[in-house]
Amino acid sequence: MAIGSAAASGPFKFLRPRIRPQPTDIAAAVSWGVAATVSALWLVQPFDWLKKQFFEKPEPEN
Repeated sequence: MAIGSAAASGPFKFLRPRIRPQPTDIAAAVSWGVAATVSALWLVQPFDWLKKQFFEKPEPEN
């Protein structure tokens, strides 16, 4: 057994080897998360709000 594979399954050692998440499963979950985030941003398109919140200086109140 390689050292890398033993270290990678460290947090999941309590699971049986057949049901431990494999690197492919983790990569797929990350890919779906990125796709979901991009889709949500595409649907909502909050770019004007983000620009106003982070890049424009507030007007001074006198």
